[in-house]
Amino acid sequence: MSGASGTSGTSGTSAGPVGVAVVGAGVISAEYLRTLSRFPDVRLLAVADLDRERAATAARAHGIPLHGDVPTVLAAPDVELVVNLTVPAAHAGVAAAALRAGKHVYGEKPLTPTPAEAEKLIADASERGLLLGGAPDTFLGAGLQSALRAIRAGHIGTPVAATTAVQSLGPESWHPDPAFFYQPGAGPLFDLGPYYLTALVALFGPVSRVAATAARARARRTVGSGAKAGQSFPVDVPTHVSALLAFSSGASANATFSFDSALPRIRFEVTGTEGTLAVPDPNTFGGPLRLRPNGSDAWRELPVHGRTDGRGLGVLDMARAIRAGAGRITPDTQSTHRASGALALHVLQTMTAITESAARSAFTPLATQVVPPAPLPADWDPTATTLTGS
Repeated sequence: MSGASGTSGTSGTSAGPVGVAVVGAGVISAEYLRTLSRFPDVRLLAVADLDRERAATAARAHGIPLHGDVPTVLAAPDVELVVNLTVPAAHAGVAAAALRAGKHVYGEKPLTPTPAEAEKLIADASERGLLLGGAPDTFLGAGLQSALRAIRAGHIGTPVAATTAVQSLGPESWHPDPAFFYQPGAGPLFDLGPYYLTALVALFGPVSRVAATAARARARRTVGSGAKAGQSFPVDVPTHVSALLAFSSGASANATFSFDSALPRIRFEVTGTEGTLAVPDPNTFGGPLRLRPNGSDAWRELPVHGRTDGRGLGVLDMARAIRAGAGRITPDTQSTHRASGALALHVLQTMTAITESAARSAFTPLATQVVPPAPLPADWDPTATTLTGS
């Protein structure tokens, strides 16, 4: 469908499924569309992309009635919530346009390239009575929710520290157009860091200060697959970052984020006064979850309960919060959905502080704090129909 200039606010619906539009029909959109299409509390109404044919293909694959450019989608009155899956450099602009059109916004990570842009979006959303949220929502999956329950149940005593690492040779071997991973707003810290840092905040609470080092192994990289295979592109961000984080709770964590390692590694361990917990990959929704108590020489599996549906759980949680607000979004409503803009901002501020610390070779404090998201109820079911009416 062709684009149309101008925007329109939401229809003011206060009952029934929440109308959702996806902006950005790239690689990650397939998982969001697959997952969201299974949730009866949301209705997929539109897909937008700079490449209109790509938007049309995605819409046809999921039976979505409207496709086109961003103005076309934002002008649709039944669209209440925009899922922003554009590249990081476009996150702030698309989100701002959606808010001006009267739409709630859920954005892929990072929420924006800089904290100042994110703070402006949060203020704008609050002024307009709209919700703003951001990925990742993997911490809502069975693996990390089970880890949170295990820690709260005292399986490792009082949490003391965490050790995390995610290392590989980068995404250019499999992604057909990987250059954006090596531009500001990406790199291993801003691309993969949100999964680990969001999980750590969910487990330990807010970060209070950080120290870090950072390096860039190569000035250029080469596309390894797809139509652009063999083409080189510049690397404008650090590709190996090591960070030490202190939390307001008194716990600490060390974390490594790297696109320079021939040895792939995913590690997330939480040590407490009574044992150590091996936490699942925070870039996934499932298990396994393992416990090694003090004095034991073996790991044992802990039960993993919860949802493994995939990306989109945070969108659904946000949609239900929109309806719970019955059209009257207040500061209290802003915190009722778990993958909130406040949480995404805190993680973005943490990553920015890590970058600043690496440049200054000094500890960098975080000026603002955040309330960690509430655990999901044990019976939380995204496939249930909870929003009814017309």
